[in-house]
Amino acid sequence: MNASDKTSAVPAEDFAAPALRREAPWRRVAADFLASRTAVFGLAVLVLLVLTALLAPWITPQNPYDLLQLDVLDARLAPGTANGAGTYSYWLGTDGQGRDILSGIIYGLRISLLVGVGSAAIAGVLGTLLGLIAAYAGGRVDSLIMRTVDLLLSFPSILVAMMILAFLGKGVGNVVLTLVILEWAYYARTARAQALVESRREYVEAARGQGIAHWRIVVGHILPNCMPPLIVIGSLQVARAITLEATLSFLGLGVPVTEPSLGLLIANGYQFMLSDEYWISFFPGIALLLTVVAINLVGDRLRDVLNPRLQK
Repeated sequence: MNASDKTSAVPAEDFAAPALRREAPWRRVAADFLASRTAVFGLAVLVLLVLTALLAPWITPQNPYDLLQLDVLDARLAPGTANGAGTYSYWLGTDGQGRDILSGIIYGLRISLLVGVGSAAIAGVLGTLLGLIAAYAGGRVDSLIMRTVDLLLSFPSILVAMMILAFLGKGVGNVVLTLVILEWAYYARTARAQALVESRREYVEAARGQGIAHWRIVVGHILPNCMPPLIVIGSLQVARAITLEATLSFLGLGVPVTEPSLGLLIANGYQFMLSDEYWISFFPGIALLLTVVAINLVGDRLRDVLNPRLQK
């Protein structure tokens, strides 16, 4: 038997196995994520909403934040009505200030996404850092951080947010700060639980035995293995932050009137919901619902993909 015969006698599976072993983890995650049509639909809707919000100045007929562009004579016009100058139509109608509902929704998406993503990112960094410190340091440091987490999680979020904003006042920055205070505890608890498991593994003991600095062990070895559950928590916390901001704005404690978010747009017309002027709150409510549902669909799929225990 010559060399070519020996090569041909080797099963095809032996050549396929190395390729499977070399497959990058992100490729597997992407393939598993795209296998769900529901998740792909949610991702497509989310990408469309984000692009629409980013392109707001170029695709909207009106800047709802510019008071000079508002005309009170155009207040509460029905969908499809032309503006006073006849230059464009209010496809979704107007609110009580003469603000184009479509333009208000698109610009409101910018505020809602900014608040949601910004607060989740800042809270994720802060909470993850404190959770890793609690798990690695242990003792009194762990007890202090985790008792603070328990204290924050023991109160209703909306109540704590209302108390903080009543002291700080309205404003996008104040809303983001409030949400960071409320959200970091979720990241800290998740990071600590995952870090406690990873800190007992052999590779961490080997790193300690080699005299590697503690911060390098935490950042370079433990943190990367804690990222999958934190990514899932982050995606779901964005939706939670957007919903909480909308609730606060609806109650008049969130963003100012001059920079309306989706929650404030809903509040502007809730008193007309049972009249013929339903569109003032209805369309912003649909936009908020689509945003939250799309983020939750993506977050739920990421949870299934990144958690091997939930895979069938």
